[in-house]
Amino acid sequence: MKRLLASVVSGVLLAGGLSACDFDGAYDLPLPGSPVDADEAYEVTADFEDILNVVPRSPVMVDDVTVGEVTEVERVGWHARVTLRVRDDIVLPDNVVAEIRQVSLLGEKYVALDAPTDVEPVGRLGDNPDDNIGLDQTGRNPEVEEVLGALAMLLTGGGVAQLGTITKELNAAMSGREDDLRSLLGTLDRFVGTLDDQKGDIIRALDSLNNLTATLNREKTVIQDALDATGPAIDVLGQQTDELVGMLSSLDRLGVVGTRVINASSDDLLAQLRDLRPIVKNLSAAGDALAPGLNLLVSFPFPKEASEIVLGDYANTSIRADISLENFLPQGGGLPDLPDLPDLPGLPIGTAVDQVLRCLRSGDITSPACRVVLRSVRLMPELLERCDTPRWRSRGVCRALGPVGGLIGGLGGLGSSVPDLPGLGRLSAALTSGDPAPTADNTTLFGGGS
Repeated sequence: MKRLLASVVSGVLLAGGLSACDFDGAYDLPLPGSPVDADEAYEVTADFEDILNVVPRSPVMVDDVTVGEVTEVERVGWHARVTLRVRDDIVLPDNVVAEIRQVSLLGEKYVALDAPTDVEPVGRLGDNPDDNIGLDQTGRNPEVEEVLGALAMLLTGGGVAQLGTITKELNAAMSGREDDLRSLLGTLDRFVGTLDDQKGDIIRALDSLNNLTATLNREKTVIQDALDATGPAIDVLGQQTDELVGMLSSLDRLGVVGTRVINASSDDLLAQLRDLRPIVKNLSAAGDALAPGLNLLVSFPFPKEASEIVLGDYANTSIRADISLENFLPQGGGLPDLPDLPDLPGLPIGTAVDQVLRCLRSGDITSPACRVVLRSVRLMPELLERCDTPRWRSRGVCRALGPVGGLIGGLGGLGSSVPDLPGLGRLSAALTSGDPAPTADNTTLFGGGS
């Protein structure tokens, strides 16, 4: 009775416990020999398109070593989500790859975790409680049934049945053409060898093409704008096709006429070129001297210093010389009455003659000897008398006196007793100064003052 009562109580307690907890069957029962302790592991989830026959308690392996197990399998939408429990001493990146593999041809399935090979590892798996391995990181190996089905398809209705036909046709095509095939294989071998020798150039060409493509890609906006602008231009050209054809026809006729003209005038043209040869040769010989000569053409016939006077095709300047005898003669026009002058000692004849001859021989009316003569009315008659002779008439001094000589010649009869006249002194100073600007001696000649 005691044993019966204990059994009943145990059954009741077990029934109550089962009714209070979620029980999904035998998979919820604890099994001995679990590869990982829940207190020393972390859990992650992995999504698979197809998990085949992976079930809870299926092993999780890294490099063919069991490091965990599958704890739960559930459906999420149209794919399966598997919960994996992995030992916490296993270090894996967040972008780990999960695949469903098979231990052997007929062995059990397991989940293999591997680090990615095409990208750099990132982060660490298990740091985040919500770590999930997405569909792009999961996959599976082909099943034996799939391999056998594909082989059966190949053998029963695929290409195997056609291999005999292919072999027969190849034998028929190659029969009797062994030499041609051997030559073809030799040519192909040389072609491949040439390609291998030039692989550096081919790689550089491909790199250049890649750079060109990148440049075109960067400039695609500019290219698009150019193409958009080209469309209307092509439309305009299409509308003006007749005009373009007419223009080309006219150019063709012009070429024919030009050829005929050149052929007809070639002799004359060659003759003109031969005539130009000495001119060009002399111009080349002139060298650096040609440029200064061309500068003179700007102001010809005046010197280049007259560039401020010569404006274009006219000269904008004027020169005025105003000589008035009223400045040194009385209003009546005659000579003034000379006062009684004391007898002045005259110059020796030899000295006067010598001074006049020095003036005549100098040839320059501004020379010191001529200035002495021009400033003295006692020497002027001697100078004018000698200028009246054929010997001295052509001298520059005599020509420079001009009409002034006739006026002063009338004073020659006064002899040496006539003193220097102020008016004649100013006239002589003006003639010998060489300066048209008014000075103390020539102000009354050029200024018109009294």
